[in-house]
Amino acid sequence: MLRDGFSVCCVTSFDSVLSGLASPMDFLAGFDRQKALDAGLDPAMVRKWGKVNDVYFGKTKWTAKQRKAVECARAAGFTADQLHLIEKKLNHIDDDGEKWALRFELLGVRGQYDTLERRTKEIVPAKEEPVPKNAVRISKSKQGKMRLSVVGDEHDIAALETALRKKVTAQRPASPQMYDALIDLLYKGGGVAREAPRPFVLIPLPDYVDIIEGKGDDVVLTLTNGTTMSGAEYLQRVHGEELNVGLFDAHAGPVNAYRAQRFANDKQRMLASAVSPVCVVPDCRHGADHCEVHHITPWSRGGQTNMNNLAMLCTYHNRTNDDAPWRRKRGRVVNVRGRPFWRSPRGYRAMNEPNRKGAMHQLFGPLRI
Repeated sequence: MLRDGFSVCCVTSFDSVLSGLASPMDFLAGFDRQKALDAGLDPAMVRKWGKVNDVYFGKTKWTAKQRKAVECARAAGFTADQLHLIEKKLNHIDDDGEKWALRFELLGVRGQYDTLERRTKEIVPAKEEPVPKNAVRISKSKQGKMRLSVVGDEHDIAALETALRKKVTAQRPASPQMYDALIDLLYKGGGVAREAPRPFVLIPLPDYVDIIEGKGDDVVLTLTNGTTMSGAEYLQRVHGEELNVGLFDAHAGPVNAYRAQRFANDKQRMLASAVSPVCVVPDCRHGADHCEVHHITPWSRGGQTNMNNLAMLCTYHNRTNDDAPWRRKRGRVVNVRGRPFWRSPRGYRAMNEPNRKGAMHQLFGPLRI
């Protein structure tokens, strides 16, 4: 810009920052993770820069190669993001000598970010992915829907796809038609029996009166398989002559006492499921029907098979629970006035949200401490 006959060079703050990112070797040489975090920078970005700093300025037995790499990166004008891209693509290479050789080859690439990214696919050997294991995974319920994913032998899955596509027509998208075919195959084919949730009459329970009177459209019931249904759906699909009735105390919780046996009986499991329709640990999706009865104070440490010592935990959380009170690694289940809570290693208590539809909350409201 010209001003009063003189040439004035104006460099904005953005230009200064951009220049540093485009020629990052100087600022990476003095990079300090903690200062960057204290300045409020994105931790993911700090980790990226820190990884590049470790390669080009950290301790290594490859000091000569490291100096040469710094010179190559500086001379070629590699940006911070380009340098991080190189390290990300080399991450799976275990042999250090091979990694340095590939790094120098990539530092010789000229062009923009997308050019470098394309060339990495040609230069760096692909990571060998392990063969996936046969598995079935089911997601949490969301807006009345759950996601089912299956990994299995290619021939089995191909045969299933063929069966599901037999009646697919061009009038509708194939995917929902295949879903309908899968449900027919499971239920009408005799492979799966439609599950009838076990209802509880929780006295007093005004919602139950509304359901019986046909006013249950707005009543939401949480079931022990981790799903929900409206009172109207329950009345239409499930209601019968036999009902399971549980007795609950406002302070003690479910009323029952069996002190001599280690394993909970059916009635105890049913009562514990009424209090916690899903696993006690927050955000776990597993319904109580698919959980294990957990001793809050372990049986091996003198814990009794009484209702105030039982809680519903999925297999994973039952195994990872900190059984010993002094262990504070994964968190543990505690009982507070008849209600199981998960207590974090730092000591705060939390409840899995669906369990607010459990018996104690429905009968006596939120716990006031």
